[in-house]
Amino acid sequence: MEEYNFRDFFARRIYELRDERNISARELSLAMGQNSSYINRIENKITLPSMQGFFCICECLDITPQEFFNTEEFENLEQEIK
Repeated sequence: MEEYNFRDFFARRIYELRDERNISARELSLAMGQNSSYINRIENKITLPSMQGFFCICECLDITPQEFFNTEEFENLEQEIK
């Protein structure tokens, strides 16, 4: 999977999940114990979360990692790399 596509997926998916829960990027960042711009940097495709950060995002959004990746968009990305 190309890193660019992966960054795009993470950016969109985190935004989508935050929006559904009416949580700002700043609120999520602070709930994770991170700098207030942490989620913005992910959503702006500047960085990707660490594994620990990813699990923390899932926990703060009250979803499982499986639910995070359970999207048609991710399935399409998987097909691209096969």
